[in-house]
Amino acid sequence: MAERKLQVNLISKPENILKTVYTACRTCYSAKLPIEVYDEAPDNEKMLTLIKRVISSGHFSTIEHIQLSFAISNVSRACTHQLVRHRHMSFSQKSQRYVKEKGEFDYIIPNSIQNNPKLKEKFENFIKETSSLYQDFINEGIPAEDARSILPNAAASSLVASLNLRELIHLANLRLCTRAQLEIRQMVKAMCDEVIKEEPWLTEYLVPKCQRLGYCDEDKSCGRLKTKEELLKTV
Repeated sequence: MAERKLQVNLISKPENILKTVYTACRTCYSAKLPIEVYDEAPDNEKMLTLIKRVISSGHFSTIEHIQLSFAISNVSRACTHQLVRHRHMSFSQKSQRYVKEKGEFDYIIPNSIQNNPKLKEKFENFIKETSSLYQDFINEGIPAEDARSILPNAAASSLVASLNLRELIHLANLRLCTRAQLEIRQMVKAMCDEVIKEEPWLTEYLVPKCQRLGYCDEDKSCGRLKTKEELLKTV
């Protein structure tokens, strides 16, 4: 078929995220019943004051009550192979066993190859040759689950991915780092943007980990912030 562009949509979230997190936080320190805390919740500013204090103290269980679901399309199998390694997430992905590709399959070209016209042409020729061979296998009665063995990591996929807010923050902290591969950075950024549109107060949490830590904890910094070791040398 053709190269496809990333699409990410937030398809499910709690009706009142802020109030739910506040209730979880306040319940830990209140003699009131949780439903009383929920019904008597103060204005957003006061709720946020408590929430930020609790999160900064490391009490992350309070944000695990927020479950979010995303519809993600036009990402490579290379990207989804990275995503499914994350814990505390649920996935329902397009199956290469049950869904037969027809004609030239959808694919994702890595940016570094996209920007090299000579290599991009070779890449696209490879996709065409692979698509043709795949169709030969299917036409000869080879099951899709076996024919798929020749499909590359560039093959486009789609999935529904669900996770709680704590895991989304963890995902953002790791995968928005410039050391992460560009495609998954773009996908996670799109996921975060979808949530921030609904809940702007989460902006400060859905960032690369160095922005939250104040230093880079990778073995080599991209240059945005100094590593912990470099900071200690200046003390």
